[in-house]
Amino acid sequence: MKKIMFTGLLLVACCQLVSAQYAYKIAKLKYNGGGDWYANKTALPNLIKFANANLRMNIFPEEDIVEPGSPDIFSYPFVHMTGHGNVTFSATDVQNLRRYLMSGGFLHVDDNYGMDKFIRREMKKVFPELNFVELPFNHPVYQQRFKFAGGLPKVHEHDGKAPQGFGLIYQGRLVCFYSYECDLGNGWEDQSIYNDPEPVRQQALRMGANLLQYATTTN
Repeated sequence: MKKIMFTGLLLVACCQLVSAQYAYKIAKLKYNGGGDWYANKTALPNLIKFANANLRMNIFPEEDIVEPGSPDIFSYPFVHMTGHGNVTFSATDVQNLRRYLMSGGFLHVDDNYGMDKFIRREMKKVFPELNFVELPFNHPVYQQRFKFAGGLPKVHEHDGKAPQGFGLIYQGRLVCFYSYECDLGNGWEDQSIYNDPEPVRQQALRMGANLLQYATTTN
């Protein structure tokens, strides 16, 4: 029994040591409603690798999974949310997510095609007093390490619309960035998944790195 306890403590200590080598972790949001919150499995690890290499951000290599109603969400300066379908926030989710965003947290919502009406409905519960507004191309999210004079890059076609970047701005601070008609997260995926041209992937990764940099330096 003592040997088992010692081994367990050693594993915990090793995990803490590994985590201490990095500045922080980021997370993917696990929401209810039936939508595929788990989509784009290689996206965040690839974005983290890119940001660490190009911006020296020192983020833990793998993302965590966090629920909107969990107190653990306050551990992450950046939370990513994606999917194709329905999203449902409970009353607890709404209250906790609002506190998180008001306290300096940042949520990136990436419509993977099909979640637009759901995310607008649910985020209205979180901030009834706010509406998503399209951000001008000179907004700081487009002017971090990488410059995007024309706004979001287009990764995949859906309805033939131009990509748009919307935001919820609370007391002058961007707390939620919503990428629409863009498929930004798909562009972060392994190249073999969608066979996107490498210049398209690089633009997607650069924009994602901008969001990370904005969330961790501005907020």
